[in-house]
Amino acid sequence: MQISRWMMFVGACLLSTAYAGPGDWMNYGDAPAGTRYSPLTQITPANVAGLRLAWSYKLPPPIETVAHPYVAFEGTPLAVGGTVYFCTPNSAVIALDAETGRQRWVYAPQLRKWGGFRACRGVAYFAMPTPAPHCHERIIATTVDSRMYAVDARTGELCADFGDRGWVDLLTDMGPMTPGVFAPTSAPTIIRGRVVTGGMVNDNGQTSNPSGVVRAYDAITGQLAWAWDLDHPERHGAPPAGEIYTRNTPNAWGPFSADETLGLLYIPTGNSNPDYFGAHRSVQSEKYSSSVVALDATTGEVRWSFQTTHHDLWDYDVGSQPVLFDLPTPGGVIPALIQATKRGELFVLDRRDGHPIVPVVEKPVPQGNVPGDRTAATQPFSVGLASLAGPQLTEEDMWGLTPIDQLWCRIRFREARNDGLFTPPTADRAWIYTPGWMGGSDWGSVSIDESRDVLVAVSMRMANYDRFVSDADVKNNHGRDVITPQIGSPYGGIITDYFHSALGMPCQRPPYGVISAINLRTGALMWSHPLGTSRSNGPLATNIRVPVPIPMGNVTLGGNLVTGSGLIFVSATLDRYVRAIDEGTGRELWRSDLSAAAFATPMSYAAPHGRQFVLVSVGGNSKFGPNQGLYVQAYALPADKPN
Repeated sequence: MQISRWMMFVGACLLSTAYAGPGDWMNYGDAPAGTRYSPLTQITPANVAGLRLAWSYKLPPPIETVAHPYVAFEGTPLAVGGTVYFCTPNSAVIALDAETGRQRWVYAPQLRKWGGFRACRGVAYFAMPTPAPHCHERIIATTVDSRMYAVDARTGELCADFGDRGWVDLLTDMGPMTPGVFAPTSAPTIIRGRVVTGGMVNDNGQTSNPSGVVRAYDAITGQLAWAWDLDHPERHGAPPAGEIYTRNTPNAWGPFSADETLGLLYIPTGNSNPDYFGAHRSVQSEKYSSSVVALDATTGEVRWSFQTTHHDLWDYDVGSQPVLFDLPTPGGVIPALIQATKRGELFVLDRRDGHPIVPVVEKPVPQGNVPGDRTAATQPFSVGLASLAGPQLTEEDMWGLTPIDQLWCRIRFREARNDGLFTPPTADRAWIYTPGWMGGSDWGSVSIDESRDVLVAVSMRMANYDRFVSDADVKNNHGRDVITPQIGSPYGGIITDYFHSALGMPCQRPPYGVISAINLRTGALMWSHPLGTSRSNGPLATNIRVPVPIPMGNVTLGGNLVTGSGLIFVSATLDRYVRAIDEGTGRELWRSDLSAAAFATPMSYAAPHGRQFVLVSVGGNSKFGPNQGLYVQAYALPADKPN
């Protein structure tokens, strides 16, 4: 009887992994390297116009409350062995049949009361190195109430041997905090049998915010393997009894990447709060903020780091997943890391030691006059690769729906300080800087066509208009402006938003969102086009929506994927389309209507019978308009005409 059961288990394991291979999408960015590249070629530029909706899975409607003011459905699913796995804004994990979209199982955890942002961008897949009767393959997910759990990939049952009956509490050793200030939002990363996670810490707020610690856990037992608390480099585990992880260190909320061969984990970091005043930051926080940091996957020790913005006063935290790529050069192939930034700069580093492959030059930048703080004298610029920053803002760029609208923007422009790139925070008036805190490139990162050595990036060109306010202003505001506290700084708060008119329209002329392709062998820009139209858009302060799809380069959030046939798939725009674009020319070849914006990065996989699917999570972010339903939608060529 025992032998029979064991044979049944082995057979189930073989069945569940029978199709694992190049047609699967096994990590958030496809590979641990985060390239967002699928080698599949069934869907081509010649036949992509025939793409049709193959199946659609509708999620339960999101619930917005005072405790949960908005939700985001931004997850990129995994596809492994004929099953699609994804997480929901409420931290559930759902498994679907990859061919039909039929639900296989749902695990919906009971969450403790916890306010704040609800988002889950992905889950992790782990297969144990030796067979086991339960949870041989597991899905590991994090929750909005700051926990992590593991479920059996075949059944959805909790893995009892992981942590405490399937659970790890990520609030352990974090100290007291306001509910919702800290939560993991990006997919965990698996490397050398460890599952590694960071967490989102609310921007600005106060200098006593939670730690930005990065922690690794054994992927089988859930036991803590190491912790990187950057203000205590001598420690590699939990803090001593009675202590907590250092508060207000730079957090790591974006997706990580991993190199199994080198045994290195690559972490994009944010900065210490508040974002726009940095006099209080520790030496270690200054060193590692707004950086990419390489950690030893076994010990958590820092191997190298590269800072993309010195003494960051612009909320230029690095949210983009580092992308690992073997770069061909005249001297041979170099294991490279490409770090996209909100600034629009693309840094190309040797991922073994962090040294720039493409030259980086320190250039002087404008200096500030905020009492008690300082401004870095120079900032790093990648001078051998095309920039995604776009042109700097001038008064001639002021834009509006009406002449009055435009005049209003011109007046505000003249009132503010604008010294171009890196205009520093100013004590006595507003200041403008571009790109703003939404990008350049944010968490959507970039994709790499590994067969053609081409980088494809979605980027934003929206300027920010910020100003400090006093304690009295905060007290007397009465809801007129959205003010974020700056506790621990000389200011009561800050008003930080994109530069817009009273109607909610951007004050700068379009395009706002751009998609670009760069030849990595030469560093040259191949093409760059506005991404998105005016459809479903309008003044954000009204309910007016423009029905005509005027090409203008829309607000963009999210990334793209490239395929072996030379196609780019991207949603990421407010105009509610998913698109296929020719990688060689940037020409749109196909698009399909969506019921809502889709800010998740699409993915592609081959189902067990060989049919290629392109899958996108639809539902967007309710900050940019009400959700019209959450869906996972799969597109494919008609089943009777796959070629």
